[in-house]
Amino acid sequence: MAASLVPACGRTGRLVLSTRSLLGCRVLSSGPGESLTGALLQDKLRNQQKEASSEDPQADPESEEQQKKQKENKARAKKFLLRTAGIFGVLGSGYIVYTFGSSSVDEEGNKIPDEFDNDPPVIQHFRRTYKYFKDYRQMIIEPTSPKLLPDPLKEPYYQPPYTLVLEMKNVLLHPEWSLETGWRFKKRAGIDNLFQQLAPFYEIVIFTAETGMTAFPLIDSMDPHGFVSYRLFRDATRYTEGHHVKDISCLNRDPARVVIVDCNREAFKLQPYNGLAIKKWDGNSEDRALYDLTAFLKTIAVSGVGDVRTVLENYSLEEDPIEAFKRRQTQLEQEEQQRLAEMSQLSKRQTLSLGSITGRFWPRSKQE
Repeated sequence: MAASLVPACGRTGRLVLSTRSLLGCRVLSSGPGESLTGALLQDKLRNQQKEASSEDPQADPESEEQQKKQKENKARAKKFLLRTAGIFGVLGSGYIVYTFGSSSVDEEGNKIPDEFDNDPPVIQHFRRTYKYFKDYRQMIIEPTSPKLLPDPLKEPYYQPPYTLVLEMKNVLLHPEWSLETGWRFKKRAGIDNLFQQLAPFYEIVIFTAETGMTAFPLIDSMDPHGFVSYRLFRDATRYTEGHHVKDISCLNRDPARVVIVDCNREAFKLQPYNGLAIKKWDGNSEDRALYDLTAFLKTIAVSGVGDVRTVLENYSLEEDPIEAFKRRQTQLEQEEQQRLAEMSQLSKRQTLSLGSITGRFWPRSKQE
């Protein structure tokens, strides 16, 4: 191998080879410029090794030490934060137990006795705190009162025979938002007609999952004539499984004469046959669903239905009960017209047959 390289080196017999990774080929140099070329090649090799070591952190022991230090600093910072959070958590919990676990006092600052006075001081605070948060949770989940409405009116005052519970949002009003006006509520067509037509038959109650601060002024603007008898808000609902449910048993009214109208079936899932789930209103101005709803509810009241659940049960599985009612009403009208036509034809036949019988007993000559 060496003998084959000597002729290519020239007279000096000195051979300078570069690495294949740097130049990709064998370089031969001779003569006075040989030392300069070798120096250049060595500088390039050193630069390449430095670049490779900078790309590979494991090859540089200094970079490994820096990474270890960074990891240690991060671990220390995490431990410090966890310890700080733990300390603040303990202090905050102690403050909460001390604040809510202290005995109640009257206006003069005297301690009000309770069932926890005989316990050790620390236990007293814990038990009072637990009771406070338990009552607060019950206040959120349970309705504010077992009787949400007052007792029905007695004579000589007039008490409508039925109670109509209406949701406000997406049934009577639709929220809309724009950059110019912000949040606004659009009034659905047919609200005034519904109130006027049903007020003699139904005690109208607005029962919404919205807060009173939001809903109260909206009801005032929606019902300027005062057809709405009572207003119930979110705090009157029963919160269960992520839904604000309207419990009929808390209304202080006969469930057989209560109708709930909502766009969400979960709102009356405790009494599913008292509810009518109509389609959610999207703000369309051409919508006429409230007119059809008025006709449906008025039909129930005029018919004197003893238990509305027997009627509403037939519509409980309908996707759009109002359309189902219109379809059945049209079918009944057609059947009634057909029955009247058949009766008319039967009457004509009976008249003809009676004439023929009379003609037999009374010949024409005698009649003349």
